[in-house]
Amino acid sequence: MAGVSGAGRAAVWAVAILAGAATAGLIAIAVLVDMDTADRAASLAGAIAGLIALVVAVVALARPGGPGGPGENRRLRAGRGGIVAGGDISDNAIGRGSQVTAPAARRGRVSPPQGRTDLRVGRDGIGAAGDVRGNAIGDESERR
Repeated sequence: MAGVSGAGRAAVWAVAILAGAATAGLIAIAVLVDMDTADRAASLAGAIAGLIALVVAVVALARPGGPGGPGENRRLRAGRGGIVAGGDISDNAIGRGSQVTAPAARRGRVSPPQGRTDLRVGRDGIGAAGDVRGNAIGDESERR
């Protein structure tokens, strides 16, 4: 579950365990009682699950920042031949015939992303929503 926070991970596990228990209970009702009772129980469980899903969907859509959550409202667009990155562009050689001639020292992020990102890059343009450093950009580029 890459990209899921601790609280989100716990919620996913809780829902999985609850769904497994409900399924086992419905099977037990069908086997031990009768099919009419199992049919009614399954209908009721389906209606409750549908209402819960509706509430979760409305809450997710009404959150500030939309489905991505606060601070993750991103719009990244690039024109024909353009390059756009949602984060840092570091230590690259970009362009026709580009080469990296020596390894670059790894550096950490200089500035964390702040708030809303709305980045539009035109034809053959290059843009980043983070830091741009240590690059060779253009035709026949070379980084030493």
